[in-house]
Amino acid sequence: MSNNPLQSLEPDFAKGGGLIPAVAQDAVTGEILMLAYMNRESYLKTLVTGEVHYWSRSRQELWHKGDSSGHVQKVKELYLDCDLDAVVVKIEQVGGIACHTGRRSCFFHKLAGSGQFEILG
Repeated sequence: MSNNPLQSLEPDFAKGGGLIPAVAQDAVTGEILMLAYMNRESYLKTLVTGEVHYWSRSRQELWHKGDSSGHVQKVKELYLDCDLDAVVVKIEQVGGIACHTGRRSCFFHKLAGSGQFEILG
């Protein structure tokens, strides 16, 4: 373990074929709002702009979260995992909506005691 508190690191994009999972977490409440993917370009753009950028796997293009909706994600903190192949971005979710369905979080299907999923909010 290094005693140097400041290290120059970059995610290992090669492990995931050029993509790493990126978890967006509310910086205040700790609520997980969404999971998306970043490539090197979106990661660097996130660092430079202070707003989260992702790689859209379905559209195969760079995606600035909130570009069309106005619900941008402002970076408060960013964490790399121990293997350097995943990132958690603690954010301020502008407008309170992270999900394209209009919900605060993309994680709104909750497994109930009955073994069935219920939809929250």
